[in-house]
Amino acid sequence: MRRAIGLMSGTSLDGVDVALIETDGETIRVERSHNGYLEPLGPTGYRAYSDDDRALLRQALIDAEAVTERSERPGCLREAEELVTRLHAEAVENFLSENGLTAADIDVIGFHGQTVVHRPDQKMSVQIGDGRALSRRLGIKVVSDLRHADIEAGGQGAPLVPVFHRALAQASGFADSLGILNIGGVANATLIARDGRILAFDTGPGNALIDDWMRERTGHALDDNGRTAARGRPDEPLLAWLLIHPFFSRRPPKSLDRNWFSHKLAGQLSTEDGAATLTAFTARAVARALDHASDPPTRWIVAGGGARNGELLRQLNYHLRAEITTADAIGWSSAFLEAQAFAYLAVRSLEGLPITFPSTTGVSQAISGGVLAHPGE
Repeated sequence: MRRAIGLMSGTSLDGVDVALIETDGETIRVERSHNGYLEPLGPTGYRAYSDDDRALLRQALIDAEAVTERSERPGCLREAEELVTRLHAEAVENFLSENGLTAADIDVIGFHGQTVVHRPDQKMSVQIGDGRALSRRLGIKVVSDLRHADIEAGGQGAPLVPVFHRALAQASGFADSLGILNIGGVANATLIARDGRILAFDTGPGNALIDDWMRERTGHALDDNGRTAARGRPDEPLLAWLLIHPFFSRRPPKSLDRNWFSHKLAGQLSTEDGAATLTAFTARAVARALDHASDPPTRWIVAGGGARNGELLRQLNYHLRAEITTADAIGWSSAFLEAQAFAYLAVRSLEGLPITFPSTTGVSQAISGGVLAHPGE
């Protein structure tokens, strides 16, 4: 078993998640509580972005639209990359200090970076953040750039988390058909059939459009527990039009760039009705995932920021017609699942084990990935 730290900064641009797990790249070290559910896999931490940090990262998303080669850093991208690297380093340093750990206690760090471009059809996905600089500063091996090998081999480069989802499901003893839904800025689903086959893909927008809407209309970063959406009424004609987008009928695997859809599509609506419409859009896009399920899940486990949105969970319960459980309720982590996954993927990368598969990214064969940086480099 290796001790690995995973780092995640998602498309919601809220901050850096930090999580430690112990794994050999196949199984995960777990403990069970008295009710049979998993105890937390390990300590976690969080480093919030400031308003200035988020403003720079949002500008980086705009400037990244001009990128035509992965190495290009137009506009503020170089400054943003240095910021991302520094803030991730500070997040790890604080985490180690708070948990009485040193660099010598950690075997590897899985560093996702901040996605600014995701165009798999053009064989391009860019996550800013310097893995080598992070490794040098922390004195720990770092595995980064985990999507590139898959993209070069013809895959979508996303989602990467499904192999970790399967390991968690196995550790929890789930035997029936299962859906695991992670709702970050973009939402992605992992469908695990009774025979263990996995199918994974982005379902559509997650929290990004709702968050953008609330920031623009109210100045708040999110719709707390979906209260604003619950007071509104969805615009049904607009929803029907949004859901005929070709993305939703495309067979998986498939992935979505954060900027494919905009909250401004609801711009003519009131604050409450716009929030209701965008929340319904996320929920109904997830329901469309069932069009592609050969063994529809009898149970869904919801993680990510969306797991804290009561109105979104209510709509998912209505449209999915299956048992809905949050990750926290069964001993998983709604907030840190992706950070834990990148710790797991880093160890799989070290071991040369595959991290993406034909049924998760559309790559022609299962492959490993990631770029390893040593502290001395």
